[in-house]
Amino acid sequence: MSDGKAIDDRAKRDIEVLAEFVAIYCEGNHPGAEKHGVTAGGSVGDALRDTRAALCDDCARLLRYAASMRIICPYDPKPSCKKCTTHCYSAEHRAKIREVMRYSGMRLITRGKLGLIRKYFF
Repeated sequence: MSDGKAIDDRAKRDIEVLAEFVAIYCEGNHPGAEKHGVTAGGSVGDALRDTRAALCDDCARLLRYAASMRIICPYDPKPSCKKCTTHCYSAEHRAKIREVMRYSGMRLITRGKLGLIRKYFF
């Protein structure tokens, strides 16, 4: 069920890319952790509904946080987070998402996900 905030196609794609990055990170860094699909309520739940990521609890929390920040981004068009003048992530989450991006970005090449590399570098 939605909380009324419509999610545009670009935001959905961005969240799908985030889910892919977090899934790669989780798979490589938390191999023994119990994993499950990511669920949430409201707009975040709507945005995550079609993702197929199976994540541990910590990574699922990070993805929900990142998705919520993407949904509430006030910029249109949205700049890449690393080029944004307003950093909406908390310092802890910002450091963690950088770690996730650093880890997952290069692994996307080996998986043939070259389209996602654009998000990593730009």
